[in-house]
Amino acid sequence: MTDSLPQYGLWSLVIINSAIFIMFAFSFFKPKTGRDWRSFGAFSAFLVALFTEMYGFPLTIYFLSGWLQSNFPGIDWFAHDSGHLPEMLFGWQANPHFGPFHLLSFAFIGGGFILISKAWRILYEAQKTGTLATSGPYARIRHPQYVGFVLVMIGFLLQWPTLLTLAMFPVLIWMYVRLARSEEAEVRRAFGEVYERYALVVPAFVPSFREEAGRPA
Repeated sequence: MTDSLPQYGLWSLVIINSAIFIMFAFSFFKPKTGRDWRSFGAFSAFLVALFTEMYGFPLTIYFLSGWLQSNFPGIDWFAHDSGHLPEMLFGWQANPHFGPFHLLSFAFIGGGFILISKAWRILYEAQKTGTLATSGPYARIRHPQYVGFVLVMIGFLLQWPTLLTLAMFPVLIWMYVRLARSEEAEVRRAFGEVYERYALVVPAFVPSFREEAGRPA
């Protein structure tokens, strides 16, 4: 980025990027209960905080500027590309957009949204027929949508970590775990022994790759 172009203060990009990702997430999450809305609101706040520092005001860079400048004096830390902190700190400074952390972030973000999309289609069909979702991603993991959101957040943290989003990340995980446990209690009441057999062979958050794991006996 040249000196003639603004480095930050691009608030229109903050609004546009936040709106796009929040609306995309809403199309799959579809919050209903108060707990759903709190979890979705926290995820939305994570995105707004991320894009605010990415395009609006680099709070993390300002906060760490003394340490960064002392330990890495050859870097213009207020240039926009310097916000890719992992690439800068590990020496990939030529073009951070093609650095290993940035490329890995795309894999996490893309994989997370693909997982969310596939899981939603399976869950939607199961809800229409009043059956338990056990195929597709649900054959390997009981809460693929929440895992998908976590993958998206990890991807953004790899690409553009900030102090605020790093602090929010464990809180969001805790909220998703609570929401997942609450949903499991409801599904257990609805499907009883069928869900119990399913839960015995399909883990909650870490995928299982055993054959036919998602089919209740």
